[in-house]
Amino acid sequence: MRKHTTKLILNPNADMGKAWQVASDLRPIVEQYGGADWSGTVYPTHAIELAKQAAEEGYETVIAAGGDGTVHEVINGLLQVPQEKRPKLGVVPLGSGNDFAHNIGMSANPAEALQQVFTGNPYAVDAGWVEDGSGRKEFWNNTLGVGFDATVTIRTRNLPLVRGFMLYLTAVIQTIFLNHEAPHIKVVSDNEQWEDDLLMLTLCNGPREGGGFFVAPEALLDDGIFHYVSIRKVSRLMMFRILPEVLKGTHERLAPVKMGTFKNMEIHADRSLRIHADGEIFAGFGTNVKDLKIGITPAALVTLR
Repeated sequence: MRKHTTKLILNPNADMGKAWQVASDLRPIVEQYGGADWSGTVYPTHAIELAKQAAEEGYETVIAAGGDGTVHEVINGLLQVPQEKRPKLGVVPLGSGNDFAHNIGMSANPAEALQQVFTGNPYAVDAGWVEDGSGRKEFWNNTLGVGFDATVTIRTRNLPLVRGFMLYLTAVIQTIFLNHEAPHIKVVSDNEQWEDDLLMLTLCNGPREGGGFFVAPEALLDDGIFHYVSIRKVSRLMMFRILPEVLKGTHERLAPVKMGTFKNMEIHADRSLRIHADGEIFAGFGTNVKDLKIGITPAALVTLR
């Protein structure tokens, strides 16, 4: 039964299990602002179910306390209910990358971010959806990566000794050496049509992913437009040349990089793709996804900051 107007959904395993310790220190702040009903996730996709249930039960605000994966699941729950019944979204960064939290202006300090949620102003942001050739559909809020950065995401799952930005940097270096594939991809959007052998194609609602890579520095979460960034097939050495430019957001000046904007897009590849949505694996090794449809829903979510 609902006791408060706020539901806090905690992923205790975020940041390699350290989120649980941090969350215990947040309880006094929650009580200071009138309290919240807490729920913890216990299995993958659990936050989707909890967020949808919270919306159906009439909560006014749902707080995602965890990493980018937790936020991704929460928005996939919230976006299943009609917009007029959709709670506002709060984000408390407790993960490794916390890119969406950064992109909406949340403090990196969880206690300060929680205070922002309770005292901040509503801020509408866009959301995206992706559908594969079999009709499987998922929502995303920050970035959708095809190829290189999806492989990086998969590799971060097997690096238990490093955290934060170093986790992603280590996985990037591994991917350059071990997974240097460039499928031939045809891109059809509302703006253009083109094709190339691509190492990476990343679709961006927000400017940053991977804990600090400014993939689309001009992307805005509230302008009704997505940005894309592609890197065509180049040598491993050139990828190491491009990497520091992506960190700074200055890679557009490099010849192998193509950037643009769109609202709707189709992607068709000559082989199976690896794909992540907000750092969650949409298609990994062993899957057979070659075709995608992507679209935008403007002002789909109201965040508090």
